[in-house]
Amino acid sequence: MDSKLTLKLNETVIERAKRYASNKKISLSGLIENYLDSLTSDQNNDFEISPFVKSISSGKSIPANIDDKKAREKYLDFLDKKYQ
Repeated sequence: MDSKLTLKLNETVIERAKRYASNKKISLSGLIENYLDSLTSDQNNDFEISPFVKSISSGKSIPANIDDKKAREKYLDFLDKKYQ
């Protein structure tokens, strides 16, 4: 059975959400319902994240302006010195 829910949200967020829902060809209500369902479903408890994965997940991201070639060379130099 469906019930009515009233939400107060920032107008900008509402407009972006409406565009997103329209592009996905779903109603805004359906979009919100699917999101809330995914947040609250018990399916997420089917597996446990290992302590190792938890330990390496820092929430930090790699800076966009990093020079990959320079970083790789620096790491290779480090390995060369470590294993001489």
